[in-house]
Amino acid sequence: MTSVVRPRAGLRIFVTFALGYYLSYLLRTVNAVISPALTAELGLSSAQLGLLTSTYFLAFGLAQIPVGIALDRYGPRRVEALLLLLAAGGAAVFALGEGFLPLAGGRAMIGLGVSACLMGALKGFASWYPAERQSSMTGFIMAAGALGALTASTPVEALLPWVGWRGVFWLVAASGLVVAVLMITGLPDEAAHTSKDTLGAALASVGHIFRSPAFLRFAAASACFTGGFMALQGLWAVPWLMHVNGLELARAAHYLVVLNVGMLCGQLAVGAWGTHLSRRGVRPLHLMRLGYAGMLAVEAAIVFDLAPLFPAWFLLGLLSAVNAQSYLAAASHFPRALFARVSTAVNLMAFAGAFAVQWGIGLIVDHLRGGGMAMAAALGVALGILVTLQVLSYLPLWFTSPPPQGRA
Repeated sequence: MTSVVRPRAGLRIFVTFALGYYLSYLLRTVNAVISPALTAELGLSSAQLGLLTSTYFLAFGLAQIPVGIALDRYGPRRVEALLLLLAAGGAAVFALGEGFLPLAGGRAMIGLGVSACLMGALKGFASWYPAERQSSMTGFIMAAGALGALTASTPVEALLPWVGWRGVFWLVAASGLVVAVLMITGLPDEAAHTSKDTLGAALASVGHIFRSPAFLRFAAASACFTGGFMALQGLWAVPWLMHVNGLELARAAHYLVVLNVGMLCGQLAVGAWGTHLSRRGVRPLHLMRLGYAGMLAVEAAIVFDLAPLFPAWFLLGLLSAVNAQSYLAAASHFPRALFARVSTAVNLMAFAGAFAVQWGIGLIVDHLRGGGMAMAAALGVALGILVTLQVLSYLPLWFTSPPPQGRA
């Protein structure tokens, strides 16, 4: 059941969720800029750097099913606030880390701690906003994430000489505590919107979701497109720009800003037009088909150096805005009471993909460089493999039909 909130309360709810997702996305992508400092200080290989960064995705992904059940049973206010306290602790552990293992442990704590930031927001929107506004609200919350990604690029790069990467994580730890308090004080009581299923019934419903053909058609695309984009944005875009395009770190960070500005513009466009398009019969699945076709074309242009850097990276970010529509598209095939469980199942696939792609690129690069291949060529092979997997995952979307409008 959905109860529509008053405009002022609705704004407070949105801002509270937006702050949480802003922090989550900042933490997801910040290693792209601090990776040279981490490598220089700790002497990490490409595979170690990929594994260290991707522990966030591993912990985040493993948490998704329990988080989905918890959100449906207890609501986002309590679940997300508690987890954000863990994220703050993880940032402190990372700031204190002196070796690979403590840094990886802190990174994993962060991943677990922010694992409800997006799904909690989507659950709250499903509970407190009308159905026709879901695409718009999803676009706006993703725009908050894009702002976090922007903060993690040039602003963090400019801050590093002053506070170092450890100081950045101390600031993040303090911010996490503040946002957790805002979650408790800024969100309404969600008792009327929580599931009354027993734990056994909730677990059984998760099994049904993963066996459903409707879910499986979205699973591969979520892993390859959403996960692949997160792996590039969160780590490998900067090494690509430095080694393939020959840019210095500051210039590479500039193009990371371009990517993130493109993502922000795309999310704002979905937010501004989503409700209007929904009323005209344009569904999340339709946006995914169009956006993913564009992403494949842009990525091919990047791999084969067929386009200038600025429009290519801006368009990649812009088109990535359709990634978030996969949560709504998949959830529309299931009862609303299962919303958080379906959306977290999709998110699990996305973060499993991000973990595999982020670490996998590092493994491929190390293997090819060990055989004498140049860094630029090795990165080209790795990204080419990712694009091939994305093409294969795109095909099932054309064998899926959206349900009637009332189910969206």
